[in-house]
Amino acid sequence: MTSALPARAPRHRGARALFTGRAGGVGAGDYATLNLARHVGDEDGVVDRNRALVAAEIGAPLVFAEQVHSPDVHVLPEHGPVPVITADALVTRRSDVALAIMVADCLPVLLSDETAGVIAVAHAGRAGLLGGVLENTLAAMAELGAVAEQISASIGPSICGSCYEVPEEMRADSSLVLPATWSLTRWGTPALDLRAGAVSVLTGAGLPAAEIDVDHPCTLECEDFFSYRRQARTGRFAGVVRRR
Repeated sequence: MTSALPARAPRHRGARALFTGRAGGVGAGDYATLNLARHVGDEDGVVDRNRALVAAEIGAPLVFAEQVHSPDVHVLPEHGPVPVITADALVTRRSDVALAIMVADCLPVLLSDETAGVIAVAHAGRAGLLGGVLENTLAAMAELGAVAEQISASIGPSICGSCYEVPEEMRADSSLVLPATWSLTRWGTPALDLRAGAVSVLTGAGLPAAEIDVDHPCTLECEDFFSYRRQARTGRFAGVVRRR
């Protein structure tokens, strides 16, 4: 098998974190090679092998959610198997599993509090971000003892504010909820900057700006990552975090 080396490996206090890319898997065609999603038309056996590669890289079984662009958060049970549930964020204190969130332009957000021993992942697309998925994730982490000022965050590869073109009405409505999302494409049309919006949510909640890693490629511009905007028939990469 090919090694599923991470495309990006941000440093997290108290956690191992990585963002996969397209390379390092066993798939072919539109899904070449490290597609991790079963719902996009790829062969289940290929996806299972790719997930096993990433699990071997992070050193623990992967826990996924059934993502639906919601603000819903699931806190894992403290012990035992984890059923696949419908949610767009996962939170745990466990170190025997790794949390994974899949994307192909949306924001994969990884969070960890070393002191409290709490980790989380969130899928922050436009609907989830505006609906409060990050606020809800931080609240769930706090219930397990996490403190905002101690949390490290990584906002992974995702479509940038200069590429995410949207209708003017959508930009206006979104920026009413989260002003930092207002943006222009590099060709001068209405756009949304979800990364800037996520940073404003995190810093507004008390996370130190120095602990928020946002220096990652634009998925539309960088072909090292799957992008639904670039090609509708495509795979999904993942943000993955495991408590040390």
